[in-house]
Amino acid sequence: MTNKTLLKVRDVTKVYTMGEVQVHALRGIDLEVNEGEFVAIMGASGSGKTTFMNLVGCLDKPSSGSYELDGINVHEMDDQQITKVRNQKIGYVFQSFYLLPRTTALENVELPLLYSNSVPAKERHSRAMNALETVGLAERARHYPNQLSGGQQQRVALARAIVNDPVFLLADEPTGNLDTRTSVEVMELFQKLHNEGKTVLLITHESHISSYAERIITFRDGHVISDKQNPQPRKASEDLKTMPRLDEDEELD
Repeated sequence: MTNKTLLKVRDVTKVYTMGEVQVHALRGIDLEVNEGEFVAIMGASGSGKTTFMNLVGCLDKPSSGSYELDGINVHEMDDQQITKVRNQKIGYVFQSFYLLPRTTALENVELPLLYSNSVPAKERHSRAMNALETVGLAERARHYPNQLSGGQQQRVALARAIVNDPVFLLADEPTGNLDTRTSVEVMELFQKLHNEGKTVLLITHESHISSYAERIITFRDGHVISDKQNPQPRKASEDLKTMPRLDEDEELD
């Protein structure tokens, strides 16, 4: 892990106005994430963790405060510039897989590359195949989402997130729709990518999922109430050795 600061959040607040009611989702957040870290953000529903994710993912803007991503002042950028940052610097993985149903796994993974005119079709194809190989799904490249299990669909979504070689991965409850073993398999992939140098920011409400991260930050009522290093992160590869296998890898009709 380097000492380069990748994300820098200073005194960030977020207030939603609903009619005459103001909801304070974030109340002065100060955080830094260094390049190469694996960070889990914990918190119950309403704690502010999803609002925070939307801000650092450039999906929303703070009501006040500042946010720097890879040295760029995001809060000072216009919408077109922010769209470019989202595409080039952030890889998103969500609880819902958001795969296009009539598009193959390979074509789904190629999608982020379509926004860059500088990437020719042949390179798009090879980069997408490499990403699928990274997540162990190269043999499913021509399959459609309805021919894949939930875990396989999430791996396609993860391949899509890394195909642009983003500066960090932002995962919002990525195991929320998966069974226990498949959840650990997905965490094994995140740990593999982290070991290869990727910065990972994981949003979860599940303590056993956060235990795979090196650093655990806890939100409550829009505040950071805890920010601790995890001296002994669980190893997903070791946990999988003790878990019964499922029929996940069988091809679906």
